[in-house]
Amino acid sequence: MYGLYDKEGILRFSDSDKDACIAYAELFDLGSANYCLMDLTSSTKKSMATNLDQNLGGNNN
Repeated sequence: MYGLYDKEGILRFSDSDKDACIAYAELFDLGSANYCLMDLTSSTKKSMATNLDQNLGGNNN
């Protein structure tokens, strides 16, 4: 799954095909300096491996 983000970080389009995301950008005349593509499946795998729970340790008080 790929996501196309504009220069302000807003997800504009997502699809399983990278070329479809690029075609979407071209449809709206977004130059390559105005967007970035992210592989959302690899991003999801990385974030799932990260534990965001800050309260794992015991309370020292």
